[in-house]
Order: sequence, then C-alpha cells, then structure tokens
Amino acid sequence: MQDRYQYEYAVIRFVPLVEREEFLNIGVILYCKDQRFLEAAFTLDEKRLRFFSPSLDIQDIENHLRSFEKICMGGPDGGPIGVLPIADRFRWLTATRSTVLQCSKVHIGFSKKPGETLLRLHKQLIL
Repeated sequence: MQDRYQYEYAVIRFVPLVEREEFLNIGVILYCKDQRFLEAAFTLDEKRLRFFSPSLDIQDIENHLRSFEKICMGGPDGGPIGVLPIADRFRWLTATRSTVLQCSKVHIGFSKKPGETLLRLHKQLIL
C-alpha cells in the first residue's frame, strides 16, 4: 500500500476590489485523487476583513464559502457543480475568476493523510 499520496491545493482569497488586485488569504481547498478527498477549510477574521472592506457583508462571504463546502461534499446540495465528478468540482472551484472570492494557482504536494495536511496548510497559510 502506498504511504504518500499526491494532492493538489489552492488558497482561497478575499479580493474586495478586483481592480486593485489586493487580497487576504481566508481558506484552503485540497484535493487528493487517490483518496477521493476534496475539502475546504476557511477562517473569517471579521476585523481583518473589515480593514480591507469596511462595508463588507460578512454573511454574504460566509454563504459563498459554505457553497464551496457543499460543492466539495458533492451531491445535489452543491447545485449543478456538486453532482460533477470530484476532479471536475476541484477544477471548477479553483478556476480563474474575477470575483471577491478567488483561488491561487494550484500547488502540488505529497501526504499520508490529506485531512491532516489540509489543517496544517490552513494553519500555516491562513491563521
């Protein structure tokens, strides 16, 4: 049995003014094909977010991030994207877009336990 699995991840970013290209890292999404693993972890620090955007609707951002979680879990609760194969869901979530929530480029690594790696990356890159 293989002891390390290749995974892909991207950082989820809050981009209040797309034209300024400033962002705040708020989450991580991780996909591991061999383990059929796709999850996102995020933290909304209201004080830091308001620094970037004083009139921000925090609940709206949280709702969008909850959509990320539903799509990761798969199934009809994730809408039309949620019923796609797991790799397609990851590619859709990490696709380049011009919205207040964007993802970094996709990075690759190896891990024995993708869930633990997601938490480590979240702590390292977000908290």
